[in-house]
Amino acid sequence: MKYLKYQQLKGESKPYYVFLGILLAIILIGMGATYHMEHNGHWVTGMNNHVVWGMPHVFAIFLIVAASGALNIASISSAFGKTAYKPLSRLSGALAMSLLIGGLTILLLDLGRPDRLIVAMTEFNFTSIFTWNIFLYNGFLAIVAVYLWTMLDRPYNKYTKAAGITAFIWRLILTMGTGSIFGMLISREAYDTALLAPMFIIMSFSFGLAVYMLVLMASYKYSDRELGDFVITKLRKLLGVFIAAVLFMVIIYHMTYLYSAEHRDVSLFVLRNGGAYTTLFWWGQIILGSLIPLLLIYVPAFAANRNMTAVAAILVILGAFAQLYILIIGGQAYPVELFRGYEVSSSFMDGQLIEYAPSLYEVLLGVAGVAISLFAVTFSLKLFHFLPISLADEVTNPHHAK
Repeated sequence: MKYLKYQQLKGESKPYYVFLGILLAIILIGMGATYHMEHNGHWVTGMNNHVVWGMPHVFAIFLIVAASGALNIASISSAFGKTAYKPLSRLSGALAMSLLIGGLTILLLDLGRPDRLIVAMTEFNFTSIFTWNIFLYNGFLAIVAVYLWTMLDRPYNKYTKAAGITAFIWRLILTMGTGSIFGMLISREAYDTALLAPMFIIMSFSFGLAVYMLVLMASYKYSDRELGDFVITKLRKLLGVFIAAVLFMVIIYHMTYLYSAEHRDVSLFVLRNGGAYTTLFWWGQIILGSLIPLLLIYVPAFAANRNMTAVAAILVILGAFAQLYILIIGGQAYPVELFRGYEVSSSFMDGQLIEYAPSLYEVLLGVAGVAISLFAVTFSLKLFHFLPISLADEVTNPHHAK
């Protein structure tokens, strides 16, 4: 591989500032929606006493999980010594930090009382996974910042491998911790399984890479820089492996639940009896989010078309939202079995399927978190040397025919 030269985005064009302006407008609208929810109370949302994690949590968990996966590109380079991914490492770290900041912003604003974060950061209950996540999220930002520093400052390049290995281990623990939030909730039949920890790790690989590919392709297209087929082909094939791995974990999850008498009903709820959740599972998560992207990636007629690769990444992201919606919302909407073998009813809707419809305010808050992530990574490309001047095949492919 030839010596790579990195350069910031000039960020002087009108489209660049228009894009930042649109993102800023979305953020301000989201802040207005947040103020409305906090000022009037959460009764203006679709949430209730049963569904306490609404649509903002779907956005937040997606961004947090994708942040871990976005760093995977840098980890492949530094921790595993794959030099083909080295030119992509800086953007990988920057995007990972940006996605996590956006996700944590949503969580902070969806607490009901954001000032309670002070309590969470000063009084620790180490028997709670939420306490551990305070350290995991802050530690991730600090470690990735150091990791980027070792890549940007040439005298410290010798520490990049050590920083990369540390970041790789930390991101696995972080994603496992996020999955464990749900896996350790034994009161909810949809959550009560250790499978969710490794499933979230695999999900992060797929979700994060899909976001990374779209950001990379957009950055080079709109900055008039060359992005060769060698890089796109490697990322496309890697995405296909991760999509298949997520699909495999979903199959194992439901096979395990169907085998267990305790969890069989909740699996059948998703697969067959869940109404909108069942439709979202088969058409959103499985067909649009998994099978069609696999076809676009591996069928030669589609694989040669770069636009189809972008479509596949977009579908993976949409499938990711469907998967998280089913897990987070559907898991709360499914009736809690208070007394096994008995039917329970009360004025609090015990024993009934809980209805939930996200309000516009919740969606605006979630979209604002995405906008914060995109604003952060877009602006950082103007400030730092994160992008190589060229990723043409003759630069990145050691076997390129001259």
